[in-house]
Amino acid sequence: MSAVHDHLVTTLTGKFGVPAGTVRPEASYDDLGLDSLAVVELFMTLQEEWEVPLDDSDAAGTLTVRETVDLVEQLKARS
Repeated sequence: MSAVHDHLVTTLTGKFGVPAGTVRPEASYDDLGLDSLAVVELFMTLQEEWEVPLDDSDAAGTLTVRETVDLVEQLKARS
């Protein structure tokens, strides 16, 4: 797995209390029990930590862990 994936798992488990065993690439934030406010907070956290311009309008409960990793990696590649 990538550094972005590993960091996302650490953030989800540490800051949001998501059990590590449930954080799979295909899991959506709805699956992980995060409400819409928590997903926006996650995006703000990732934006600050990775210094990428994540758009809060993309923060949806149906977004998967893999999609988030891909998005952050694409934004990092552009900067």
